[in-house]
Amino acid sequence: MTATSGLDLHEDLQEFPHIDPATGQSPLDPAVIRRLTGLAITSPRAQTHTAVTPMSGRALAQIPLSTPEDVRVAVDGARAVQPSWAMLPIEARAEIMLRFHDLVLAHQVELLDLIQLESGKSRLHAFEEIVDVCQVSRYYARTTAQHLAPRKHTGIIPGLTEVTELHHPKGVVGIVAPWNYPLSMGITDVIPALMAGNGVVVRPDMQTSLTLLYCADLFRQAGLPSRVLQVVLGRGGVVGSAIFDLVDYIQFTGSTKTGRAVAQQAGERLVSCSLELGGKNPMYVAADAPLRRAVEGAVQACFASAGQLCVSIERLILHEDIADEFLAAFIPAVQAVRVGTALTYDADMGSLVSAEQLATVQRHVEDARAKGATVLAGGRHRPDLGPWCYEPTVLDGVTEDMTVCREETFGPVVSVYRVASDEEAVRVANDTEYGLNASVWTRDLVRGRRIAASIEAGTVNVNEGYAAAYGSTHAPMGGFKASGMGRRHGAEGVMKYTETQTVAVQRLQGLGVPRPLTSRQFTGVMTGFFRVMKALGRP
Repeated sequence: MTATSGLDLHEDLQEFPHIDPATGQSPLDPAVIRRLTGLAITSPRAQTHTAVTPMSGRALAQIPLSTPEDVRVAVDGARAVQPSWAMLPIEARAEIMLRFHDLVLAHQVELLDLIQLESGKSRLHAFEEIVDVCQVSRYYARTTAQHLAPRKHTGIIPGLTEVTELHHPKGVVGIVAPWNYPLSMGITDVIPALMAGNGVVVRPDMQTSLTLLYCADLFRQAGLPSRVLQVVLGRGGVVGSAIFDLVDYIQFTGSTKTGRAVAQQAGERLVSCSLELGGKNPMYVAADAPLRRAVEGAVQACFASAGQLCVSIERLILHEDIADEFLAAFIPAVQAVRVGTALTYDADMGSLVSAEQLATVQRHVEDARAKGATVLAGGRHRPDLGPWCYEPTVLDGVTEDMTVCREETFGPVVSVYRVASDEEAVRVANDTEYGLNASVWTRDLVRGRRIAASIEAGTVNVNEGYAAAYGSTHAPMGGFKASGMGRRHGAEGVMKYTETQTVAVQRLQGLGVPRPLTSRQFTGVMTGFFRVMKALGRP
């Protein structure tokens, strides 16, 4: 395993390698941190949380914590300004989003630093978040007017009944974002909610608060009115739960276990929600797959962000005809992955986010090893590279009695399974409670599409691991089964933040029995009308 030079953060964090040329300050200058944390809704004497960086284990900043009462202040504030925000033309909202898009690109160095320092991922994987945010902000700025435009529909009596479909904002949307993609998952749900005319209250994970606060500041610079976007900080069980008790729509990204509790809380209030939850995502390499490309794709799909990615591949399903040849190329490629914790592009993979995440990965690997699995690559904690670094790991011989077989690891660990046919591959791929993402590799694209359509997952990539589907912002993305409900991206990604209203205007006489017809005569006329409509092929 190749190491890159680590970042030795100073205790007071005054020294920092990347400086904003516009201000002459780094994102971690004390004055900048005070300004950023001042954007959150917290009490004057708030309790604080010490955020640490996975890159060295040292402190980054003291983060003030919001209380449930602070959450109420944030929701009330967003609710007070939301009507005026909704009255602003969509085109004006779009201009703000496009300015935000440009600011993200202009400040990407500082954002990349924060993403890396808070999450521990490599710089290239951090850049994926820049790409995603720019894609989503540009997409909804350009398409929301079309998605939410009033739509005319055929009424019960064509020509006499005029029907229009309207979309109104929900009101205040509550978003609880995860730590693994602090920029992408923190902001890409905010963007369509704002574009739909809602106020937003967002709670980033305590591990990754600074990245989202930095974006809130960029939104302010882009011209977003005060209080339309409110940030609260704290633990999900306290602050997140308080949000869900007050808002008009819930967006949650996290574990399936927590997602079930969120859905129950939403159900109690009859408030709609969208949940992106866990996955145990499969990648099938068919007998005719382009092996060199498949190996490269597998390394990326299994170990992006150290496997701390909801759509990351954790199950590698290989057709027995090519399994040995694939592994002969895959294992050296995995062993060549450069693990490191520097604010440069030298590392291919970064650190796990925390000691807790490291413990989960170690537990899964050691349990599998103790029960007879073979470690083909990796399987070691690397504290010499960073306190929570773990080598990219490949396991063979995984069986049902091993924890790693069924549970989501959410780390740089993939298990190998061999199958004799496409049909068996589909059965193995679907043999899980999850259904978030999947990958199929074959030279025959007709075959690939057929296999993909048989897999129970919200997104399936043919000859790619995850980025092709996730990066196609025009198309919806979400999970089947225990991987969630609702979709982000595409038309669904903005329409879910609206209430749909039907307005029907009846021209001339209403739909009662017209004079001078009797009720019997009216039923005869209507029966003939329906027969004519069917004969004409009308819906």
